Amino acid sequence: MDTVIGVDSSTTATKAIAFDRAGTPLAEGRAAIPMSQPGPGAFEQEPGAWWAALVEALADLGSKVDLATAQALTIANQRETVGFLDAAGEPVRPALVWLDERGRPDIEIMSRALGADRLHRISGKAPDLTPAVYKLNWLRRTEPAAFARVAHVVDVHGYLVRRLTGDGRTSWASADPHGLYDLEHKRLSPEILGWLGLSEAQFLQPERPGTVLGTIKGEAAAVTGLPVGIPVAAGGGDGQCAGLGCAILEPGAAYLNLGTATVLGVYNQDYVVDRAFRTVSSLTGTGYLCEYVLRTGAFLTDWLMTSLLEKGTDPASFARLEQEAACVPAGSCGLLLLPYWSGVMQPHWDPDARGVLVGLGAEHRQGHVYRALIEGIALDLASGCQAIDRFVAIGGGARSELWRQIVADATGKEVQVSDTVEASCLGAAMIAATAAGWYPDATAAARAMAGRLRERRLPDPAAHARYGTLRELHAGLYPALQRTYAGLAAFREESRT
Repeated sequence: MDTVIGVDSSTTATKAIAFDRAGTPLAEGRAAIPMSQPGPGAFEQEPGAWWAALVEALADLGSKVDLATAQALTIANQRETVGFLDAAGEPVRPALVWLDERGRPDIEIMSRALGADRLHRISGKAPDLTPAVYKLNWLRRTEPAAFARVAHVVDVHGYLVRRLTGDGRTSWASADPHGLYDLEHKRLSPEILGWLGLSEAQFLQPERPGTVLGTIKGEAAAVTGLPVGIPVAAGGGDGQCAGLGCAILEPGAAYLNLGTATVLGVYNQDYVVDRAFRTVSSLTGTGYLCEYVLRTGAFLTDWLMTSLLEKGTDPASFARLEQEAACVPAGSCGLLLLPYWSGVMQPHWDPDARGVLVGLGAEHRQGHVYRALIEGIALDLASGCQAIDRFVAIGGGARSELWRQIVADATGKEVQVSDTVEASCLGAAMIAATAAGWYPDATAAARAMAGRLRERRLPDPAAHARYGTLRELHAGLYPALQRTYAGLAAFREESRT
């Protein structure tokens, strides 16, 4: 049986899955990617670790399915993580992961120099901690010797494609999340590059998603087990690949990734920018995805279990706590939470914001707090989903019946669950299927390979009405705390020095 391989090189692990023409996953390989935290707000990875994890994941896959059946391969990648290579292709320093917060001052520096609205208009992203462009200026400002040695600025997708094929190209959909790509005109922005003192030659050439970027070379085939000469097609960021994997091809439906972070994305044919969302490329090669992003998601429940309750990540402990939370009524008996542990993106775009739990009393137990965490995420989503009719939920949170029902009740939208667990890998495989000649384009591949919906969860009218009161209270919390956030941020900075 012929197969295509979809790879997801995410923040903490690489997954490689072989799919057939119907989008059925046949086997999976997996490998961890280590990450270091050299200081407060600092998150780094070695580019070589991305490659090592890909090799290990493919070896794991190859132990379960014959890689000789592979007709093409495409990569989905963690977005906004940026690597720096010298002229010989070796790392100048560790890559900066999208979680890294050290470019915080550079948001203000670049916004003043180039204009916040101008940066937003060019890149589709309001100035924020996440895009790599502010990390680039941090490197220029704080490590000038390292910055001067940078010959190649790489995204994860492009780095891995280069190791597989020897070709220095990447995808629009991997380049644009970095924030220095002119999204409407599909080119690196001369204006932003000029201000940073960088040239287009220092970046991988961005190509339309689906473009064959090269073929597997002999050296890469020897270490991965992939057939020599099969095409590697341009994929994109894991979020965009997940959108394609869920067949989000028209307005009205949205993918909702309840993973480490929470990402809601809806398709739009035209290029639009607004502080209510960020805009990224669609993997179809036409149109865009408007994304509503929370930098926290299942991260919060993991944090509660490991850092606060010190119960570890044992599934049985999670199940007991979730059962306790399911017995708590909507609204967690008067607890209200802002899920801004790592700042807030749309619509406030404030990296100084932090998490808040309001209403805590002696009657509250750990189940109340657990439920309030999920409700805080759902209430935040409710403020950004007015134009959406239904969600297709994926990610770890989507496996939870409690998560699914709370999201439906708080937003008032139908929550559908696909039988596709690894939507980013499937989206990448859909692109690979076009390179293999199975389908004429990504849209046709998505319609043929998308997983079936295994559940449709509707909002409960009584719970939705109850959450309506909480939505109003939730919306007033950030404005009331904005000055407090700024003062605490200054206090934290003073404490560090």
